[in-house]
Amino acid sequence: MSKADFRPCFVIPIYDHGSTIHRLAAALSVHGLPIYIVDDGSHEATKAELERVGREFTQVRLSRLPRNSGKGAAVMQGMDLACADGMTHALQIDADGQHDTRDVPRFLERGAACPHALIVGQPIFDASVPKSRLFGRVLTNFWVCVETLSFAVGDTQCGFRLYPLRATCELIRQVSFPRRMDFDIAIVVHLAWSGVGVENIPTRVAYPDGGISHFHLFRDNVRIALIHTALVVGMLFRLPLLLRRKLGWGT
Repeated sequence: MSKADFRPCFVIPIYDHGSTIHRLAAALSVHGLPIYIVDDGSHEATKAELERVGREFTQVRLSRLPRNSGKGAAVMQGMDLACADGMTHALQIDADGQHDTRDVPRFLERGAACPHALIVGQPIFDASVPKSRLFGRVLTNFWVCVETLSFAVGDTQCGFRLYPLRATCELIRQVSFPRRMDFDIAIVVHLAWSGVGVENIPTRVAYPDGGISHFHLFRDNVRIALIHTALVVGMLFRLPLLLRRKLGWGT
């Protein structure tokens, strides 16, 4: 893929982050790329703010899910729309203001240089991060190493990542992915299983004061535990293939 064929865009899933979406859209608009915002059934205040954002920023392509269906559902819809419009890559970024948009050029540059790879953000946290979230990340990253038989994936929960759209959308058509926050984990593991390379970019992540988090400590950790169980089983079925690939047999 030449640089002329590299057509990236942004995909933003949003649920009731009306207080941060305008600032995020303004920061991303300077790159002149399409911005696919998928409203995951937000309430009226955020809906009104999204209408204002859509009027003010011509790059915004706004779509809505009829009801709250989960972050994964919103991301998959955004990628499907982007792929249908001829985009080759989607830079997912969360709407809550946690991610440092100054790192966008680094993701795009790495994506242009490695167009077939998944570029994932590897968080650099400041003191605002909840300690419980840190522990959960360490545990999840351990299990992903087991599931992929690899240390290639630096982090599987950061919502700042650049997807190669053709490979990702083909996989979404083949696999029934979870539609909530566990989607971020499952899609990375499945892409790694399918042979898509992974590149990691360290990026600053903050938890701003007054920020709205839709992560439910008990419910979402149960979902994460269940998806890891399913992924470990999936790894066992793929073990011969993964070992051949890791050891270079038959290549």
